[in-house]
Amino acid sequence: MRTEPLVAEVVVDVPARETDKVFDYLVPDELAPVVEAGSRVQVEFGTRKRVGYVVGLKRGSRTTRLKEILDVMDLLPPLTPELVRLGLYMAEEYVCRVITAFTAMVPAVLKGKYRRVVVLRPEASDKPESLLSLSAESLFQVLSERAEVDVEEALKLPGITPGVLRELEAEGRIALEERVGDRSTHKRVVWVKPADVSGLEEAMRALPARAIRQREILRRFSEHPEEVSLPELLRKTGASRQTVKSLVSAGVLLWEERESYRDPSGGKPVERTEPLPLTDEQASALAAIREPLRKGRFHSVLLHGVTGSGKTEVYLQAIEEALRLQRESIVLVPEISLTPQMVKRFKGRFGDQVAVLHSGLSAGERYDEWRKIRRGEVKVAIGARSAVFAPFRRLGLIIIDEEHESSYKQEENPKYHAREIAKWRAREHGAVLVLGSATPSLESYVAARTGGHEWVRLEKRVHGRPLPRIEVVDLREELRTGNRSMFSGVLRREIEGVLRREEQAVLFLNRRGFSTFVMCRECGESLMCPHCDISLTFHRTNRTVRCHYCGHAEPVPAACPGCGSRHIRHFGAGTQRVEEELTRLFPGIRVIRMDVDTTGTKGAHERLLSAFGEGRADVLLGTQMIAKGLDFPGVTLVGVIAADTMLHLPDFRASERTFQLLTQVSGRAGRHERPGKVVIQTYSPEHYSIALAAAHRTEEFYREEGRLRKRHDYPPFCGLFTILLSHPDRVKLLRAGQELARFIGGRLPGDCRMLGPVPAPVPRINDRYRLQLIIRHPSKAETADPVKSILRKAEGLLNDPELRIQLDRDGVLP
Repeated sequence: MRTEPLVAEVVVDVPARETDKVFDYLVPDELAPVVEAGSRVQVEFGTRKRVGYVVGLKRGSRTTRLKEILDVMDLLPPLTPELVRLGLYMAEEYVCRVITAFTAMVPAVLKGKYRRVVVLRPEASDKPESLLSLSAESLFQVLSERAEVDVEEALKLPGITPGVLRELEAEGRIALEERVGDRSTHKRVVWVKPADVSGLEEAMRALPARAIRQREILRRFSEHPEEVSLPELLRKTGASRQTVKSLVSAGVLLWEERESYRDPSGGKPVERTEPLPLTDEQASALAAIREPLRKGRFHSVLLHGVTGSGKTEVYLQAIEEALRLQRESIVLVPEISLTPQMVKRFKGRFGDQVAVLHSGLSAGERYDEWRKIRRGEVKVAIGARSAVFAPFRRLGLIIIDEEHESSYKQEENPKYHAREIAKWRAREHGAVLVLGSATPSLESYVAARTGGHEWVRLEKRVHGRPLPRIEVVDLREELRTGNRSMFSGVLRREIEGVLRREEQAVLFLNRRGFSTFVMCRECGESLMCPHCDISLTFHRTNRTVRCHYCGHAEPVPAACPGCGSRHIRHFGAGTQRVEEELTRLFPGIRVIRMDVDTTGTKGAHERLLSAFGEGRADVLLGTQMIAKGLDFPGVTLVGVIAADTMLHLPDFRASERTFQLLTQVSGRAGRHERPGKVVIQTYSPEHYSIALAAAHRTEEFYREEGRLRKRHDYPPFCGLFTILLSHPDRVKLLRAGQELARFIGGRLPGDCRMLGPVPAPVPRINDRYRLQLIIRHPSKAETADPVKSILRKAEGLLNDPELRIQLDRDGVLP
């Protein structure tokens, strides 16, 4: 009976709508042991070599004359079978290409220019010969003459196949390494130790008188016989690599090259911590997580706790339970600024069991952390949005801290929300999903009130500390009394008090730069970006005006480009201007400013926050990145310079985000022994989001926000698709928008409604004009399916290479 050939179903990385499907490829016998679902393979597609992902294996195919897979690109598949299924789900859910979903899950280094090499392991010569090594003599001959050889070149040598290379690596004779550009994605370190400690004295006596460095090395090992890394040995003895190699060749020393991971923490020691005693509320919250965790069933919990109520300790003890059950955990944090403090707490509790994944790491560091997870060497992953794809195989717990944060929404394709991905993965693994926040998203709040999540509340701060006292200042009244400063009388007096008592303050302003816009007082024109329909922001440090959308920058003009007047002034206040005003009003004040301009370099967040935590500044001034998650004992005052910055944006979530931001930033005050005070400055003190945040009336806010959303038919009471079209030609864009609207409008089910096309909130970015359409559909998930089907067909309708179409679920594009 003839056995059908093994066939791989492959999604090929070709950027075309027509190729967004599975293609069959034969699996050669020598690759059969290493091809599995999730493998990244090289295939011939048309006349070119392409990368693809294996999504399944089968026997036989309906297609005749199949091409073979040329190579398997990784020793360990970058995607697990579960992540392959997740990629297929994302492509369907977010109406994107399957390959787009797959590439969103793998580290950036694997997407660059890719090269694999074979290197000889230093200890290979110490190993006894085997039948395998004898048959690979041609390879060893080449490696004796060269430091490395490309895998493709090695496979052309007699007797060398992919299977042989993998067996030689398993025997420890060679190493297969990836190279991205000119950089190795692996860091390797040689370790040295004595072959026989008792023979070191005799070996020293046998050395010639001139072998001073060799004698120094042996003396060092006679005093400290434990193994040491070669770089450290060379540093301590002043010897060269060749000197050590001579002693290895003589059989006195042994050396072994091992893979070493880059350390994102820079080798800083982390103090180990023990679990803290829980309050009754915390214990109840932990029990709600433990029970389904022990039963191995999917369960979602909304942990709704006021700021300072001890949510993090609940997370830590829940992870401890998952580890006891041999299950893995993912912890998502919203901003890179949260990770230094959070990572310290998690590493303090779980040590080397923790991997860190966030964009602040170098490509090599991120790759190393990812490989620790993929190889099963760690059990906990903590990081920002993309850490939700951590390739664990036995997930037991996924925690999303500050689950309401907008940074969990991906802005490029696939436009996923980490909360939805986490829910899908938790279902697949029978894991517990914990959504933690003092100000949950309205979607999560409504789901908890209607049985979609178990609703667990922490209503008291740890140790019974009171919530900070909040005072709202009406800036209109300040103007009437003649105060034109950016600091109200109340805030100024409070800052003076903080400085007098040697405490600390946090000042929040959601704008960077020196001023919001630059305007001519003669003709009223503001300086606009030549590429975007948005005003330019003045930056005092280098006296430029910049566009925060496309990055355009130019020197501040001496005269108005429109009327020639020299009466050009800066209006509004950015973080740079607040910093300058602080130093003017309070001589000697020490200010740390945190915004995109001061935190662009690697490690800048941690350096600035550490300096503030060590008391080297009186005021921490910043944008959203300082508004949540930070915990400093010395902070007794929080000042919100302008609470209105987000309130009037063209976004149906503007009021919700204002309430969340004010509640979160207020929670930075009085978290320890000393009571806290918050001063909120605003031109809209009567707005419900500001008034209710100041009064700590969370329930009342959700009722009011929910009532308004329901009346105007916005999520969570409906589903939304936002379609954004952009084109360099305005006329062609308008024509395409009308054509798309006719196509979609004529096919939508009766319970769906389309709005537009209309200009996007920012009508032009980077010389591309922008239109948007919004489709509302009933909130049940299945009602979105016919809309997705229509949108897939519509994508192929407009054949203009300059036209770009973006699709977003349940969000509004800028």
